[in-house]
Amino acid sequence: MNLLSGEYECKLDPKGRLVLPAKVKGSLPQASAGQLVLVRGFEPCLVLYPLEAWRVIHDKVMALDEFNEEYRQFQRNFFRGMTEVELDSIGRFMLPGSMRRYAGLEKEAIIVGLGNRCEIWDTARYDEYLIKDQQSFSKLAQKFLTNETGPGGSLAA
Repeated sequence: MNLLSGEYECKLDPKGRLVLPAKVKGSLPQASAGQLVLVRGFEPCLVLYPLEAWRVIHDKVMALDEFNEEYRQFQRNFFRGMTEVELDSIGRFMLPGSMRRYAGLEKEAIIVGLGNRCEIWDTARYDEYLIKDQQSFSKLAQKFLTNETGPGGSLAA
């Protein structure tokens, strides 16, 4: 399984297109064949999923009970603006204007690989959302990676 990882600084062209870095493109599953899904992130960024990873998320969200108002609100907002994108011959894809405005993307972006997905950030906004204090980061690592009741179980022996 290929994992999307790393940080990549990119530039948007005047038409709002972004070239996917070669390392990111090379890590996409073959089954995606350049088909990707772009959605608004929970933070002010965009999230890019390979098609097969998106299907897993899509199915989880669609499994929520449509007769529950809170679930409907979540589904409505989660799927709002979802766009399928395809890479052209040079690995470039269009970022729709409404999505660029949401994420504050104008000329530069940073793409961050997060395993099954990538986030696309305005470089200044991305820096605002990073943990600046290494001690706080270390405490989070300890909380999430050594607690047997935490997400994904324990990594400790």
